[in-house]
Amino acid sequence: MSNSKDAVRKVLDAVKADKRTSLTAPEGKVVCDAYGIPVPKEGVAKSAAEAARIASDMGFPVVMKIVSPDILHKTEAGGVVVGVKSAADAEKSYEAILANARKYKADAKIDGIQVQQMLGGGTEVIVGSITDGSFGKLVAFGLGGVLVEILKDITFRLAPATKEDALSMLDGIQAHEMLKGVRGGEPVNREALADVIVKVSQLVSDFPEIVELDLNPVFATSKNAIAADVRIVVDFDYKPRPAPRPTEEIVAAMSRIMQPKGVAVIGASAEDGKIGNSVMKNLINGGYKGEIYPIHPKAEEILGYKAYKSVKDVPGVIDTAVFAIPAKFVAGALAECGEKKIPGAVLIPSGFAEAGAPELQAEIVEVGKKYNIRLMGPNIYGFYYTPANLCATFCTAYDVKGHAALSSQSGGIGMAIIGFSRSAKMGVSAIVGLGNKSDIDEDDLLAFFEQDPNTNLIAQHCEDLKDGRAFAEAAKRVSKKKPVVVLKAGRTSAGAKAASSHTGALAGNDKIYEDVFKQSGVIRARSLRQLLEFARGVPVLPTPKGENVLIITGAGGSGVLLSDSVVDNGLSLMQMPPDLDAAFRKFIPPFGAAGNPVDITGGEPPITYVNTVKLGLSDERIHALILGYWHTIVTPPMVFARNMVEVKKEMEAKGFVKPIVASLAGDVEVEEAAEYLYQNGIPAYAYSTELPVEVLGAKYKWARGAGLL
Repeated sequence: MSNSKDAVRKVLDAVKADKRTSLTAPEGKVVCDAYGIPVPKEGVAKSAAEAARIASDMGFPVVMKIVSPDILHKTEAGGVVVGVKSAADAEKSYEAILANARKYKADAKIDGIQVQQMLGGGTEVIVGSITDGSFGKLVAFGLGGVLVEILKDITFRLAPATKEDALSMLDGIQAHEMLKGVRGGEPVNREALADVIVKVSQLVSDFPEIVELDLNPVFATSKNAIAADVRIVVDFDYKPRPAPRPTEEIVAAMSRIMQPKGVAVIGASAEDGKIGNSVMKNLINGGYKGEIYPIHPKAEEILGYKAYKSVKDVPGVIDTAVFAIPAKFVAGALAECGEKKIPGAVLIPSGFAEAGAPELQAEIVEVGKKYNIRLMGPNIYGFYYTPANLCATFCTAYDVKGHAALSSQSGGIGMAIIGFSRSAKMGVSAIVGLGNKSDIDEDDLLAFFEQDPNTNLIAQHCEDLKDGRAFAEAAKRVSKKKPVVVLKAGRTSAGAKAASSHTGALAGNDKIYEDVFKQSGVIRARSLRQLLEFARGVPVLPTPKGENVLIITGAGGSGVLLSDSVVDNGLSLMQMPPDLDAAFRKFIPPFGAAGNPVDITGGEPPITYVNTVKLGLSDERIHALILGYWHTIVTPPMVFARNMVEVKKEMEAKGFVKPIVASLAGDVEVEEAAEYLYQNGIPAYAYSTELPVEVLGAKYKWARGAGLL
C-alpha cells in the first residue's frame, strides 16, 4: 500500500503548493488508481492506428475527444465522438476529429486524441465522503441521478468502513430494491460496489486533509462498479480530534468519583433552601458510609460534621468534591482541589457557557487539565450511584437500587428520569447529570459502566456528542456486552461543515446520528418515554433464541394492532406450521381465529390463557410471546396476571425461558395487573399495544447487534 500512498501524497503536495482547495479530474484519476477505485480506462493516441489499439484493449464502446490547450469547447469544434464501436470506427473517428479541429482553429496545438471507456447502463449511484465536526470522516452511499437531491436517500458510516458495513449500506437506503434490478433490469454487483465504498473510506482515513469526496455517478452493473466522475476537496488546515484518553485511565478516575472514600461539599450550608444544604442532607440521608467534609469559610461544623475552610485543610483523602458555590468562585476552589490531588469535581453551579460566559468555562477546563481533575458539569443536578449509597446531588435521596445506569445532558430530563424510576420502582445503579460537558461526557460514562458489575444497561439522553467518534467506538465495544440506549434530542438538520459536494448537501445531521448509532449497536429511543421504558423493560426480558414471535390474544382488535406494532418494530410474525396450528386449535373455540395471532376470543375462562401460553412457551419453534389480554368477567385482570406469572415460573423450572410482553385492555384494574406482571418479569402495559412491542423490539435490536441471535 505504501506506493499507493506515495502516489496520493505527491498529488496532494502539488495541490498544496498551488494553494488550491480541490483536485483536477486527472489528479482525481491518479488518486483513484492508487487506491484501486475503478474509474474509466483512458489513453491518449497520437495516430489512428494507436487509437484503434487503445480502444480494442479497453473494450468498446469508447468516447474519443480532442486534447488541445487551444480548444476549450471540444464539442463545438467537432472534437468529440461518442459510441465508437469498432477498431475501424476508431481509425475513422481519429481522422475526422483531427480534420474538424484543424478547420476550427488551424494553428491549434494538438497533443493527441483521448480514447476513454464509455460508461452506461446499470444503476447510477453516489459514493462519497464528508468530514463531520463530531464524527470526523464518514463514508456515504446513495442512488445517483436527479432523485438523490430530492429524496435525500443516502446512508452514512464512520470511516474506515468494513466490508460488512459497506454491504449493510447497500441495504440501508430506502431504494435498496433498485439495486436488485427492477423490471428486467440487471442487479448490481454487490461485492464490487462494497469494494468501492471500503476503498474510499480507507483513502479519506489515510489522508485527513481530504475533507470531501464525490464519486458521482458510479455506474453499477452486474459486472462492475466504475466511477464516471471524481471530485475531491481538500483542507490542509484540517486537524482530526486528538485520540480520547485510554479506557483504563478513564475507568481509574471514574471509579474514584463514583465510589469515593471521602466527599467534600464546597459551599456546604446549615441553612435550609440552600443547594449546599441539600447536598449535605442527601449525602447523610442517602446512607453514604464514607467520610463527609463540609467546606465553609467561617463555620465550625455543619449538620454535625466538622467544617474546614479549604479542602487543603482536610487531613483525609477526598475522591470527589461537590461544588455548591457561585460560578465566579469555582476556578479558585478547583485549583485548591488540584493541590489536594482530588480526582473528580462535580460542578452543580450554572452561569458558564450556557449563560453566555464561555470564558469562565474555559478557565475551569484549563485548571482541570493542569491538575488532571475530571470535571462533571458544570450546570448539573449532580449524580447518584446507588451501590455506594451515594447521592451527590441537590435533588432528593434515591433508594430504589437496581442495574440501569441513566444519564442526561439536561437537568429537567434528569428530574424526569428520577421521578419515573421512583414511580415505576425501576431500580437504578446510577443517574448522572452531564450538563455542559466541559470534560466528562457520554463515552467516559460508557467506559465506567462497561466494567461496573452493578450495571447491566446504560441509557443516555444527549443533545449533542462532543466527540461522536469516541462515543461510537466506546458504544460499539460496550453494546456487545450491555444494551446502550440513546435518546438524541434535536433532530433538525445542522448539516456538515461544508456543503460544496452532493454528499455534503445531503448530510442531514440526524441521518448521520441514525446511521452511526446503528453501526455502533446503539438502540435509539425516539422519545423520552421510550428511553425510560427501554431502560426499565429491556433488562427484565431474557435474550430470545430466534426471530419467531407469536401473539396470543383474547381480543381480535388488539391482535391486529399488535401485529402492526410487530412490523413497525422490525420483528417477524412467525409463520404457523400446520401441526402447531392444530395443537392451538384444541384449546380455542371453533369461531376463534387460527394462525398468528392466536385469537382465543373474549369469553374464555382463565384456563384457555394458561393452556395456550404453556404451549407457546414449550414449543421450541416459538422464540417470543406477545400477550393481548381483554378484561372480562370470566377472566378478571389479577386472575390473568397471577396465572401468567405461575405459568412462566412453571415453564422456567422446566428450562423454557423466553421473552414475554403483555398488552392489557380493560378498566382501571388492569393497571394493578400490569404492575404485578412487570414486577414478575413480564413487561406489561395497560392501554397500549405499542409500548410492549417496542420494548421487545429493543431487546431484539440489542441481541442482533451483540451477535446473540
